[in-house]
Order: sequence, then C-alpha cells, then structure tokens
Amino acid sequence: MRGLILSVCLVFAAGSALALDGALRVQLDRGDRYPDVIFVPTPQEVVEDMLRLANVKKADVLFDLGSGDGRIPVTAARLYGTRGVGIDIDPERIREAQENARKNGVESLVQFRQQDLFEADFHEATVVTLYLLPDLNLKLRPRLLAELKPGTRIVSHQFDMGDWKPDKKLESNGRTVYFWVVPARKKPGAS
Repeated sequence: MRGLILSVCLVFAAGSALALDGALRVQLDRGDRYPDVIFVPTPQEVVEDMLRLANVKKADVLFDLGSGDGRIPVTAARLYGTRGVGIDIDPERIREAQENARKNGVESLVQFRQQDLFEADFHEATVVTLYLLPDLNLKLRPRLLAELKPGTRIVSHQFDMGDWKPDKKLESNGRTVYFWVVPARKKPGAS
C-alpha cells in the first residue's frame, strides 16, 4: 500500500512540475525560490467569514501573505473600502490578482507585490490573512509577533500556529478559520 501511495505522489509531483506556467519556469531558471505551497483558492464564503472574524474596517491595512489571485484583499477593498497588499512569489498569481482588482474596480485600494513572504515588509498591517501550510505558519510566527504592532489581527484559513492558541476559531463551509490578536510585548525585565 505504501508503494502505491508513493507512486501516486510521485506521479502527481511529476505532473505538477510539467504543468508549470512559463512565468514560473523563467523564475525558476533565474534561481528564484519556488513557491512553498501550490495555489488553492480560498472559497469566497470563507474569505468573507475571515474578514468578518477579523472585524475588518475601512481604516485597516490588510496584508495577505501568499495572496494567490488576490481575492482576500480585493474582497476587503470591495466590501469595506480597506487598503490591502497581497504578497506572492509567483508572477502569474500577481498578474491574476491585478486583473481581479481591475475587474472589481479596487485598483486604487490594493496592490500586489511579487515577493518572498518571509522577506517582505508587512509591519504596517493591522490585519494579516494567511492560507499557508502548518510548517509555514510556524516559520512565519516569530516575525509576526516581533514585527506587527500589538493589537494586529491575524486570520488563518485551515491551519493554526502550533502552541499559540487562537483567540477565536470558527467553522466555515467545512473549513476551520483561526483568529489571533498580537499580544502586548513584555517589557525587558518584566516577568
């Protein structure tokens, strides 16, 4: 049985590698990093529940790390007038996100940056949205806690942050949405 599962995984991986689009092939040929996750869009109902759970308002600055087609910042801009920034390493996803913003008439409120989310500057965020894998959330967690202002809201579709327990959690369309608030920093010498 293990052999069958391994064979299926290898066939899937080979097929995925063959299906790379031209822009991603150029990116890889230049030696740039390959995306850490494949693009799987968050269902629109879940996007809207994520934004409600984070209590997104017009005054917020939303950063979507691993933004894919940009649906989260675009939806926040369309529904709440929120400024948003999407970060994605894949140039094809950036093009799709920009087109999505254009089609929804929110280009003046959102921008999309082709960057490695582990190197991107997101300190001005008041809301951060994620749909990454558990190990990527854990890798990102120290930066989120160190660089975001206390009170910044973080929402993750489907995956938690290990032993950092969420402040809230909800089920949406058969998926789990986690919510945290960046805590106040401890003063040096405080116990």
